[in-house]
Amino acid sequence: MISVYLVDDHAVVRAGFSSLLEAESDIHVIGEAASGEEAYRGYFELYPDVVVADISMPGEGGLGLLRRLFARDKDVRVLVMSMFDDVAFVKRAMEYGAMGYISKSDDPDLLAKAVRTVAAGDTFVAPALAQQMLGSMRGGQRNPQELLTDREFEVFVLLAKGKGAKEIAGVLNLSPKTVGTHQTRVFHKLSVTTGAELARLAIRLNIINP
Repeated sequence: MISVYLVDDHAVVRAGFSSLLEAESDIHVIGEAASGEEAYRGYFELYPDVVVADISMPGEGGLGLLRRLFARDKDVRVLVMSMFDDVAFVKRAMEYGAMGYISKSDDPDLLAKAVRTVAAGDTFVAPALAQQMLGSMRGGQRNPQELLTDREFEVFVLLAKGKGAKEIAGVLNLSPKTVGTHQTRVFHKLSVTTGAELARLAIRLNIINP
């Protein structure tokens, strides 16, 4: 039996994922968490076979959770299931140690398949995202991983896609003021002065599609 720990800040989403997984004869959900901090504490009490975690959550978020988990347990197996279906997020999550990545917009049947694959110690990326990753790798471009913090990176991608501060605040569970602070830092670190320059940079780095 594969034990799964669900991490998502929306109770309705967790309930939906749990129902899908519990319908499988070989998968059992042993715990849930609504934030990265809660998930970090719970993981070391439950030691599940697979952690299914979102990226966008209050506090440190999913990427921060990934870094903390792998810093303490190199054998943790994490499947990211996120609303973000951008290759940039897939790459960053995998660099942090995630073994799988699927989008919340993918076919629900992929969830159980991904959990089984990750539990077996193999990597699973949703087919559509895997194809995008291959195209991005052929481009030979790097995204600015070493320049931005996790939150700044999330804000960078959303800004580049044309989203405003208020919308970003809603997506990332932040205040508009905090988003504005991150935006200022992103512009400074990437040496851009306008949203158009930021978008062009993101396209050049294969972070968003033109």
